[in-house]
Formats: sequence, structure tokens, C-alpha cells
Amino acid sequence: MKIVNYGLIGCGMMGREHIQNINLLPHGRVSVVYDPVTELAQSAAVLAGDAHVAGSLDELLAYDTLDAVVIVSPNYLHVPQLREIVETRPLPILCEKPLYTNPSDKPLLDDLFAGYPHPVWVAMEYRYMPPVAALIAQAQQATGGISMLSIREHRFPFLPKIGDWNRFNAKTGGTLVEKCCHFFDLMRLILQAEPVRVMASAGQALNHIDERYDGQAPDIWDHGYVIVDFDSGAKAMLELCMFAEGSKYQEEISAVGPKGKIEALVPGPGRFWPKLLGDPPVPQLIISPRSPKGPFVSEIPVDPTLLEAGDHNGSTFYQHQRFNAVLRGEGDVEVTLSDGAKAIAIGLAAQESATTGQAVLL
Repeated sequence: MKIVNYGLIGCGMMGREHIQNINLLPHGRVSVVYDPVTELAQSAAVLAGDAHVAGSLDELLAYDTLDAVVIVSPNYLHVPQLREIVETRPLPILCEKPLYTNPSDKPLLDDLFAGYPHPVWVAMEYRYMPPVAALIAQAQQATGGISMLSIREHRFPFLPKIGDWNRFNAKTGGTLVEKCCHFFDLMRLILQAEPVRVMASAGQALNHIDERYDGQAPDIWDHGYVIVDFDSGAKAMLELCMFAEGSKYQEEISAVGPKGKIEALVPGPGRFWPKLLGDPPVPQLIISPRSPKGPFVSEIPVDPTLLEAGDHNGSTFYQHQRFNAVLRGEGDVEVTLSDGAKAIAIGLAAQESATTGQAVLL
């Protein structure tokens, strides 16, 4: 069976998670890495099993043993790097979310990838968290057709990043794009519908207020509500709080319809769970029919090996497993460029609504 050789662009924390999960694939390996911070690239190369360290993106793309590229760089670099790949050496691509941060980049990417001969996968790994995947698979049957969908994320603040790029809207696209495009992707996927109107209220309450970078104060938001109306008639809501790291569960998703309710409860990264409290919580799936009343609670444990390989409840592995299958001709792209762009469109509309106080039509 063919071994897929990956080139990794961006060797920070998330880049290392991608390497650790590719390492678990029987048919994949990271053969070359690039990061402008040499120490990060060298450390990532060791983690990958003595991968080649490229001194530039051009050098990475010229590397002989290269079958696909994984982009894990800061958000604002995605578009120029995608352009360089397409124009220099077209290859299959897995690109971390968000694809872009500026609305003007969408038509550019549409033109860039028109007729592109290779698969492109947008990294929306939250789809593949085992409890979330279980909810997606059972939601229609459990609810009888979803009328209301709620997603709540109560988590820790943005972590430090190289160059502090994630402290500023201009480089991230804003919190409701950078962080929340995952959830808007889930809304579309769970509801199997398209958004028509977005309303939001969000802001910066506590996090990063006293920080300064080259004299600039961070403007990244740390909390908010977003309501999305869909063309099916369903309504969805996101509640985000990034100063709630004491929560037992980080993500709580519920879908409700005429037959009942289904919920997924997802803990945050196990490495952040206080050791004095014992083992971290186990993800749960709860189905609560209207008749006969009474919730059915199931635990959805995640393979400990996958938990060790990253902070996303095994989802990065399952995403790579599917992408790797595509590259070997055994599957189809599940998260397309269109999916990535539509999630960003909701996020950008939410940023606009929260800024102007007006609903935004899509």
C-alpha cells in the first residue's frame, strides 16, 4: 500500500498535533517541514522521525519525496501560501481553518482553484470528535427533524502564539471567524441546511486587556452569542465564553425536534484537567425523548493513544485517516473548499452584526 509523504507548513503547537497524528497512520509520514522559526522546524522534524527541514516554502515544494501539503500556519498566511502551492507545484492540500480572513479573498480562491486537479480538504476537525460524530449520526432519528440547535463552548483563553498573531482581528479574521468557523460548519452539517440571517452580540470583556504588543492593545473578542436562521426554518445559536476554563465540559451541543433532544458533552484537553480532581471527564451522548420521558446517557470514550496525540478528542487523527484514504484513492473529500468558505461567511457576518448591532442577511 502506498505511503503518503506529507510536507508540513507551520510547526507550532497545532503543527505538532498534525505530525503526531500522521505518525499514527500506517500509510503516512511527514517527510519535510518548514517554519520561519528554525527551532520550531527542527523540533518538528525530530518529532516526525528525522524529516527534512526546508529553509523556505519554495524549498519544501521542491522536495522530491512529497505527495501532499498540510498548511498549519497563521491564518493570514493561508491565502499567499495556497497561491504559491497552486502556482509552483500543484499538490493535494489539507489547509487548517480558516481558509481566509478577508471577504475579498474568496473570489481570488475561487479563481485559483477553478479546475484544480487535486483534492483540497479544509481542516474542520470538530466534525470528527467521537461524541460529536455520534450526535451527527443520530440527530435526525432522535429529534424527528431538528428545529433548534445550540452549541456552547466554555473554554480557556487564546494561548500564546509565535508573533502573538492571534491577539489581533487583522491577522485572525476575528474570534467569530478564527475560533467559531468550526461551529458554523457544524451547524450546516447537522442541520443539512444553509444560513439566511445572522445576528450576534460579542466583545472583549476580560482577556488580553492589559497586554501590549509593539504598543498595540489586543482587540480579539473573548465572548459572544450568535443566532443563525437557516433556510429549513431551523434556528441555531452559538454561545462562546473564553474565560470559563473551570468547566467540566468544553463543548455542549444540543439538538431538539418534535420527537426529543440529543446532546453531546465534550471535555477540553486532558492536559488542562486538574490532577487533584482525578481522571478527566469522559465524553457523553444523551438522548431525551419526549415520550416516554427519560434521558438515555452513553459514554463515548476516546482512544487514549489519540488523546495523547493532541487536544481535540481524537478528531485530528480521524480527519487525517480520511484525508489519507482520499490520497490513496479510497475516499472522497468530506470538507470542501465550499464548506470552508461557507463557515467563514457566517463568521464574517457574525463579526459584522456584533459590530453594527444589525442582523446580516446571507
